[in-house]
Amino acid sequence: MIEVEIINQSAFDLPAYATGGAAGLDIRANITEAIVLSPLERQLIPTGLFVAIPLGYEIQIRPRSGLAFKHGITVLNTPGTIDADYRGEIKVLLVNLSNAPFSIEPGERIAQMVLAKHETLSWKTTEELPSTERGAGGFGSTGVK
Repeated sequence: MIEVEIINQSAFDLPAYATGGAAGLDIRANITEAIVLSPLERQLIPTGLFVAIPLGYEIQIRPRSGLAFKHGITVLNTPGTIDADYRGEIKVLLVNLSNAPFSIEPGERIAQMVLAKHETLSWKTTEELPSTERGAGGFGSTGVK
């Protein structure tokens, strides 16, 4: 378990795991009145949360499967990345992909956050890459439907 410093300026509890085996912590809309997302509308939803992520980690913001399946509400830039050196408020870019308006209520669980380790790379320029069986085959080239 990794300890991450957090400031909670919201009116709601800290992000929490819904179950013991959950990978993501549910985060809530820090709003005082409902926000209605019309079909195909997107909005940045405040959370009131500020974090200090350790170097070598990021927090990924991901959709909640229930909102996506039941209402067509998802995170537009999935997964959104919160970098270790960012100190501003975490906001969630939600979009309504359904054909009906959706009301986001104060304190509603709108997304989940996952702490993820990442590597930093350095480039090694070359004139040729090692060959593979797949080669340059891209979109749909593996024949899997």
